[in-house]
Amino acid sequence: MDLFDTFTHHSSVRDFQPRPLSKELKQKLVTVAQSGSSSNFVQAYSIIEVSDPEKLAEIEKLAGAPNYITRTGVFYLFIADLHKHQQLLTQAGLPDTHLTTMEPFIVSVVDTTIAAQNMVAYAEAQDLGICYIGGIRNDLPRIAELVGLPKLTFPLFGLTIGYPQHRNEPKVRLPQEAIVSVDQYQPLTQEQTAQYNQTTEAYYAQRSRNQQQTNWQTKMTEFFREPRRPDVAAFMKQQGFSDHFGE
Repeated sequence: MDLFDTFTHHSSVRDFQPRPLSKELKQKLVTVAQSGSSSNFVQAYSIIEVSDPEKLAEIEKLAGAPNYITRTGVFYLFIADLHKHQQLLTQAGLPDTHLTTMEPFIVSVVDTTIAAQNMVAYAEAQDLGICYIGGIRNDLPRIAELVGLPKLTFPLFGLTIGYPQHRNEPKVRLPQEAIVSVDQYQPLTQEQTAQYNQTTEAYYAQRSRNQQQTNWQTKMTEFFREPRRPDVAAFMKQQGFSDHFGE
């Protein structure tokens, strides 16, 4: 499979063989993650491999990810991390006030995400399966406690990587004309939505596992009907980020 096919056949894997990744492979995964772009070479992220069975079981339960955190090749937490930079400023006798505002936080989120996606791209090129675990944000204080996170860090997501037992069929993405515009933003049209609803309804009805009678619009309206994790802002304040970003 060439690189284009590797990317376009991506799907999240939630059924892995209970087979750990080798130390050498994990080192390569981290090396590739570190090789991604970083704004001004800030490198504002940390990666925590969680291997303790009790911690893995607790993370799996609070994330609502049955069997694909404890039964996989490796599980990583990706942390947006400005604590290291706070240390540098403290060592230089400088204030760290500007680290707590919006722009550094966005830089840390972008750096972290690029590192993770680099790791994912390499993993899938090795025929491994992956699944991002946003469910760790269901209980951010507990995640922080489990892995000893200091101030000015934020656990963005988990990433489980392993040898697939089963792969889901790739989901058909939005048409390019709904994503790409030239010179000026173009809203989604009703026609594009209707056509994409038909495409996704067929996918959900015909896929090999967990068939559903639904479509993209229905999924999205259900997803955003209620506030999502409203305690995230309080956790950010707890971690030392300003509750008035931009001050």
